[in-house]
Amino acid sequence: MPSKLHVLPLRVNGEALDVAAPAHWTLLEVLRYRLGLTGSKQGCDKGDCGACTVLFDGRARLSCITLAGDAVGHEVVTIEGLVTAQGLDLLQRTFDEAGALQCGFCQPGMILAARACLDRDPGATREQVKEALASNLCRCTGYTKIFEAVEMAAREGRTAQRGGPCAGPVPPLKDPVASGGGAGAPDRRP
Repeated sequence: MPSKLHVLPLRVNGEALDVAAPAHWTLLEVLRYRLGLTGSKQGCDKGDCGACTVLFDGRARLSCITLAGDAVGHEVVTIEGLVTAQGLDLLQRTFDEAGALQCGFCQPGMILAARACLDRDPGATREQVKEALASNLCRCTGYTKIFEAVEMAAREGRTAQRGGPCAGPVPPLKDPVASGGGAGAPDRRP
């Protein structure tokens, strides 16, 4: 017997949407299979690889272990939502310039985790960047160029006019221990 569909009022990439989906679907499934936003990759389906990372109220969140219904009342941003009328997000550009990735499968999750890190701390150190990206796995690189791309964006963001992609602190989680990681790790709450 088919699952009963529920209409979920979601806010994705700045747009208010009503999406019909089974109650047991994850946010990743809704993004990919109902909204056609395939930038969030379906990798491990258990919160281990980070390929499905999205911004959830400005914080990195693993969409494969987040029920779609839990996104009601929150702002979700996917890699597609980083592109504006002005062009690519600073991190999208620096990842390209630094040659940070090879196959590209992990790229959306890496960029969104890095975006959350730099929004929280535009002057993030290499250690903070490593912590923020620790839950994002890449099988193609040694991570050095990825860290360099984030550092390049941090340098450019600090010199850019405030109000651009690197501005504005994101409030911390109320209970970082419940998130399954440190201050920079993606939120693993299901």
